[in-house]
Amino acid sequence: MTDLIHIQPTRAQRRAFAQWAVAQTPKLRTIGPNVFAVPAELFTQAPEEILIGSLVDGHRYVSPQEDAQEGRAAPGELLGVATPEGLAEPSTLEPRDAVPGEPLPEVPASAYGPDSVPLGVVGDEAESRDSRDQPAELAEVSGPFPCGLCERDYPTERGRDSHRRQKHPEA
Repeated sequence: MTDLIHIQPTRAQRRAFAQWAVAQTPKLRTIGPNVFAVPAELFTQAPEEILIGSLVDGHRYVSPQEDAQEGRAAPGELLGVATPEGLAEPSTLEPRDAVPGEPLPEVPASAYGPDSVPLGVVGDEAESRDSRDQPAELAEVSGPFPCGLCERDYPTERGRDSHRRQKHPEA
């Protein structure tokens, strides 16, 4: 039932909301004394006037029209959201072509921010790093692992142990 939105209209808008709800095909149903279940795709088509002040999934519906009616200021600028002005900045880097099979061209230092840090460690720093910082190598043990209680062989020790627990619990 995640595709249904529960709307509880205000007392003043309940009749208008009910008229809109029964005009839909198929008719919208109530799921409580004052709560309507509206499909998500139909919610976007609902008139703004009947939604103002309603509880939508437990949260009060607030619209720009309501803000204008009550004299509240519009919300502030969204930070971290792409804007057309920010996306329209001209590129300062010249386009470069990469040749398949060849190493990629070097990226100019101007492409990095002032607080950027190189990812890889090279040269003498790489040799002086403590080996404890690196993950331990897993030992590759392969070969047939016989059950010992029956004639079956397993490619891994884990498989053999699992077989023994399930088929030979008495051992």
